[in-house]
Amino acid sequence: MEKLLNEQVVSQISQTFEQMKEPVQILFFGSQDNCEYCADTRQLLEEVASIDEKVSLSFYDLQDNADMASKFNIDKVPAIVIAGKDGDQVTDFGIQYSGIPAGHEFGTLINDIVLVSGRDSGLSAEAREYLKNLDKPLHLQVFVTPTCPHCPRAVLLAHQMAMENPAMIRAEGVEATEFPELANQFNVRGVPQTVINAGMGTVVGAMPEKNLLAEIMRAVN
Repeated sequence: MEKLLNEQVVSQISQTFEQMKEPVQILFFGSQDNCEYCADTRQLLEEVASIDEKVSLSFYDLQDNADMASKFNIDKVPAIVIAGKDGDQVTDFGIQYSGIPAGHEFGTLINDIVLVSGRDSGLSAEAREYLKNLDKPLHLQVFVTPTCPHCPRAVLLAHQMAMENPAMIRAEGVEATEFPELANQFNVRGVPQTVINAGMGTVVGAMPEKNLLAEIMRAVN
């Protein structure tokens, strides 16, 4: 089988992964039915996971492993969960990606792995304080396309926020062209677009942390 990642890219990823601190578990969810990008997404993840021993990968089928899909709130495929791994314990940080992380979004995948491995969101004290004390569920869906250079920043910020309170927050990058019905449902006309709690709030563009936080506060309250 032909490799998706060439030697130069593998070498760059290997250097980036030198920053990793703690082990990371990637959970891949696919399906035998109507999943155009499942095979490529799986192969891509296998190649990434083989670069560093701190990265582990497990595979699940949306239908056959319905209990796992439900546990991680997976309802479409291909889906990727980037979780922490501590011994046999897998820690869900609410970090997800729906679709194949291609183009600019491949960088998001790599950055997510490093982010989770550091076990620290890197957010401001104000953002941490608010998110940690959140007592209502928060679902962030960041719609992106592989050709959008500003999208990775928006997805990463949502993922950083989920890390602060995964019991309450789920942050999902959504490849808009793979899930057009969902993109239409939320009237996505440009990317990145962050949809808060199924449309209670919306932010278009890669916003600074404080602007997204303000919109989240407004939508949640």
